[in-house]
Amino acid sequence: MLNFGGYAGKFLRLDLTFERLSDVLFDEETLRKYIGGTGIGAKILYDEVPPKTSWSDPVNRITIASGPLGGTTIPGSGTISLVTKGALTNGATSVQANGRFGAYLKLSGYDGIIIQGVAKRWLYLHIENGRAELRNANHLLGMNTYKTSEAIRKELGKKEMEMSVLSIGPAGENLVRFAGVFVDKGHSMSHNGSGAVMGQKKLKAIATARGSKKVVVKDVGKLTNISNKFRENTKNHRGTIGGVHRSQLSGVGTLPVKNYTTNVWNISEEKIEKFSEPYIREHFEPKRSPCWGCPANHSTIMTITEGPYAGLEVEEPEYEQMAAWGPIIDNKDAASAAMLSGVTDRLGFDNNEAGWLVGWVMECYEKGYLTKEDTGGLKMRWGNVEAVRQLLYMIAYRQGFGDLLAEGVMRVSRRIGGKAAECAIYTMKGNTPRGHDHRTMWAELFDTAVSSTGTIETHRMLMNTKEGGEPGNPIETSTAVALTKGIMAFDDSLGACRFNTRLNTVLSAEAVSAVTGWDFTPEEAKSVGLRAVNLMRVFNIRTGITRELDFPSTRYGSAHLDGPWKGIGIISHWEKMLENYYDLMGWEVTTGKPLPETLKNLGLEPSIQDIW
Repeated sequence: MLNFGGYAGKFLRLDLTFERLSDVLFDEETLRKYIGGTGIGAKILYDEVPPKTSWSDPVNRITIASGPLGGTTIPGSGTISLVTKGALTNGATSVQANGRFGAYLKLSGYDGIIIQGVAKRWLYLHIENGRAELRNANHLLGMNTYKTSEAIRKELGKKEMEMSVLSIGPAGENLVRFAGVFVDKGHSMSHNGSGAVMGQKKLKAIATARGSKKVVVKDVGKLTNISNKFRENTKNHRGTIGGVHRSQLSGVGTLPVKNYTTNVWNISEEKIEKFSEPYIREHFEPKRSPCWGCPANHSTIMTITEGPYAGLEVEEPEYEQMAAWGPIIDNKDAASAAMLSGVTDRLGFDNNEAGWLVGWVMECYEKGYLTKEDTGGLKMRWGNVEAVRQLLYMIAYRQGFGDLLAEGVMRVSRRIGGKAAECAIYTMKGNTPRGHDHRTMWAELFDTAVSSTGTIETHRMLMNTKEGGEPGNPIETSTAVALTKGIMAFDDSLGACRFNTRLNTVLSAEAVSAVTGWDFTPEEAKSVGLRAVNLMRVFNIRTGITRELDFPSTRYGSAHLDGPWKGIGIISHWEKMLENYYDLMGWEVTTGKPLPETLKNLGLEPSIQDIW
């Protein structure tokens, strides 16, 4: 019996090579130092994956974990974090998904799952009330993520709200480098090829029933009070589905248009109105399927009711999905953008990489760098939705031209070479950004390029918008990124959703104290986050991902050719921004290596000898 609250008390270790299951126990000191989710995942990745290991090596680990707030009255506390060595960068990866999986896992007696090895046959893992078993998954092969969830629940005799299913689609099975992992249909944790890693291990899915165990809370009254405060953050929250509409009307140039060839989207008022949240909610028959304990009015299953794809059921797209299948590919029809979002989820792709990849193909097709012969007969013109749909299937099953594209934007653009290579948007580590025009959002552009995880490591909501994000403020931007670093990694270690916590470290630290019984401070919380950030930085450095890769590609770092920020570019400031950022992070300015003193202060002394 644990003398502190918030934890089930054990992790499940799954060795797929030998089809062996065992329990792993972490002591109180370790749990307090790394908390859960991203923090504990970073520790396992660093401790158990040798430097020269490839993402596809059996020794690579996948850690899927909740945290001390998981399964409590904190709204949205069904969140999980996945940490592995990713297929796009071959470096550290940390991705999250909301839904119910994290809460159900805790109620079934586990704080997380550590996966290693490669199975000899396709398997899925079934967890229920402290018991775990491996089951044959051959009959699930080729199924999309929606059908996989439904088939497993039917096989195990569970209704939708009785079991949460995490799975990969055909893209993961076929080792597409930007395949993702999907929870409860459309909840995606997909940056940096997490689904490809799971596919390499021949693990099709993990299903956890809603167990009967309880999460021990040391101060129920205090946690209830904090939960109510968090609930205030989301009682009027309606998701990000209307983000394309809002961004277009704002005129500030954050929409990603036609693969960054322009910053102006020429779309009529009538068509942009159909991208709005009220229009979609009123016309597409939403049916709410909430995450654990969350009052927010989003996370719905909806049915497309108009156009050629009427009748298709999809998870309500978030902003980045509508941006990928709207402005990035110059598709002005909201219904077909929602359709492509649903296809992406079902096939099991990272939506961002898929969108940037198709946008790049379309630009290259328009300019003659790629021809109809190259694309297998597809006319990849801007806005050709049906051609995009067909191309996504080709990529998922690695057919024809799709086999080449399955390697992701950086690798395929370099292979094609010439002018085509100059059009590609990616970081030099190998991942693509989130679905904005980051040339208007310098904080996210800079953070994406210097991040160790294949996506952003901090968030612009933490920063002063003018001084810490807008173009033309290089030192202020890199300072803002450094000073807010670690907050998001801590938040991703809790087992709760960011829309609820709003990255409020003070309130989240109080919640940890209420649940565990520790006197856990905001300063301790920031250290937890910085510990994860620095550990993954050292992990990458010893892997060979060093300073020269902390840069954007030519197109990603380019200046706008039009729009409100015409002619303003970041790349001429980049070296000074890097030096300022490294200095504030406590890293050596010339190499970007965390200094011994920095690692020592974070309790990471054993890692010093690995890079010094």
